[in-house]
Amino acid sequence: MSNYYTDHPEIGFHLNHPLMKRIVDLKERNYADKDQFEDAPVNYEDAIENYKRLLEITGDVAANIIEPNSESVDLEGPHLENGRMIYASKTYENLDATRKAGLWGLSMPRRYGGLNLPNVIFSMASEVIAAADAGFQNIWSLQSCIDTLYEFGNEEQRQKYIPRVCQGETMSMDLTEPDAGSDLQRVMLKASQDADGTWRLNGVKRFITNGDSDIHLVLARSEEGTRDGRGLSMFIYDKKDGGVTVRHIEHKLGIHGSPTCELVFKNAKCELCGNTRLGLIKYVMALMNGARLGIAAQSVGVEQEAYNEGLAYAKERAQFGKKIITFPAVYGMISRMKAKLDAGRSLLYMTARYVDIYKALEDIARDGKLTPEERQEMKKYTRLADAFTPLSKGTNSEYANQNAYDAISIHGGSGFIMEYKSQRLYRDARIFSIYEGTTQLQVVAAIRYITNGTYLDIMKEMLQSEVSDDLKPLKARVEKLIALYEESIDKVKADENADEHDFLGRRLYDMTANIIESLLILDDATKAPELFAKSANVFVRMAEESVVGAATYVKAFNADDLKNFVAE
Repeated sequence: MSNYYTDHPEIGFHLNHPLMKRIVDLKERNYADKDQFEDAPVNYEDAIENYKRLLEITGDVAANIIEPNSESVDLEGPHLENGRMIYASKTYENLDATRKAGLWGLSMPRRYGGLNLPNVIFSMASEVIAAADAGFQNIWSLQSCIDTLYEFGNEEQRQKYIPRVCQGETMSMDLTEPDAGSDLQRVMLKASQDADGTWRLNGVKRFITNGDSDIHLVLARSEEGTRDGRGLSMFIYDKKDGGVTVRHIEHKLGIHGSPTCELVFKNAKCELCGNTRLGLIKYVMALMNGARLGIAAQSVGVEQEAYNEGLAYAKERAQFGKKIITFPAVYGMISRMKAKLDAGRSLLYMTARYVDIYKALEDIARDGKLTPEERQEMKKYTRLADAFTPLSKGTNSEYANQNAYDAISIHGGSGFIMEYKSQRLYRDARIFSIYEGTTQLQVVAAIRYITNGTYLDIMKEMLQSEVSDDLKPLKARVEKLIALYEESIDKVKADENADEHDFLGRRLYDMTANIIESLLILDDATKAPELFAKSANVFVRMAEESVVGAATYVKAFNADDLKNFVAE
């Protein structure tokens, strides 16, 4: 039987990273749970073995239940009955299987019924499930919304809601409205209080993934007369209390198993999560950063599955008396797909490690005082996570689209036929670079770290790492790319033109991602050449082609050129 985790040793490789020891020690707090919970690890080695067992279970469920159900779910999709969303029938089988396997509440503390897993392990499980069915991954991975409730809710709310999610109740984050898409400051869903202090919600939410879930986190306007983000608060809505109906389920290009709903709130009872006025400024930002990492994991899963489909077909299909995998045009395409997959995955898990360290320290700080060294550590990794998250989400969502496109190309005409999986992967992948912040918005999130030198400093620090002798020529080439990158940044800053800065931002962003991923894959190839040496060779050459071209474009550009790009 296949297993979506053990079949891909490249995933397990990332459990060996040096930062994992620090992550586990922080998450387990000196393994204090071992005396109270039977499944709690007694030491670092035991924790890693627990993670491997969990991932093997996830890989088995993904390969042997979720993936075989995926075609049926795609064809049937969810539907609307009497104001309620009904999942595709096989989605209920997937939910039942993941609940029985204990794959809910993964990140939550054991005292609430969770497994206390680091984010990097949740991301691995998320990747594996996405490879089986990206639409179901949306439903399953939204359990991570409980992290925001745990972080900002009170203890009574934690006791009330977290155990339910650990038992498999579903969640959603209700942010978007008809007139408030990327610009969430325009949210107008009204939150008001009854005389007894009970909060009520009235209005409409649109494009809500898994919108008829059991537990919702809802962004709403609590401060009457306000029209910006300072008037928004976060609320918890429990489906059991009623007051919300599904008015419409969107008919989408892809991820058919994931219901996207329009919701109508009519005096819906809810609870305030945290403090008023911080809904967008603080809580949604935390929620969105987690969601963006989730989309990065979803993207890597589809990158892997698209590569698998393309490779398998190329090995079987014969033309002109030869298997098409022997044709340079085909094996060149497949090698680029694998290089993007390996580099993108490395970026994903590096980002997840940074998130794990600062989140664990934040959690410790809620119960006590951090040492000065721990405060500095938290500050360092908060900044790294903030810098790497938009790179990871934007880059991997684009790679998923590219790999899915190439998988169809390898299939030729068959790839355009609905009976082949490649077309579904292509349809599913298209949303990844749109929702939870388009790639253009990831550029906006990353650009300050480009211009203030944060990424450049990271690159120069990464350059200090030793690589194996056979990879040193590639490292030297990357070093030259960093020099071009620095020159490009200096040129844009020296021009002091805001429009030019914004226009060239995407090229600077792509250069950043290409160089950092090159350095990551070189490090991986040094440690495990049998897994990554080929990808390192391919990816660095791809990065060189892209960075040199972008640097040439940037250095030759001036503000007067902008008039040629303005639409009439």
